Amino acid sequence: MPAPNLVAQAKELVDEATVRAEEYSGVLGQAKGFIVEHFGQNGLIAAYIVLAVLILFVVSRLAKLTFSALKYLVLPSVALAFLASFFLPFSFAAALPVSVTVCSLFLLFKG
Repeated sequence: MPAPNLVAQAKELVDEATVRAEEYSGVLGQAKGFIVEHFGQNGLIAAYIVLAVLILFVVSRLAKLTFSALKYLVLPSVALAFLASFFLPFSFAAALPVSVTVCSLFLLFKG
């Protein structure tokens, strides 16, 4: 019996997402019309270039943040937990949350 309920919920979510996408595509269509009306085809091309540059900038910043988190938080935390489990009578799973906390605090105070 729970399967039809899940299917109905999924259908509601898809319908809501479709309505939202139509709203945003309408806004984008209006913005496109405004740009073409006031600035012409060259303005539309310039707007596409600016939008592409902004998207690339945001993606590059997210990638940099992700790699920094891996480099300065995840790898040291795993190494510290491994060393703690090797030299102390605690398991790796018990030492990992403590080592993540220690590395996070170190990064906070380091600035």
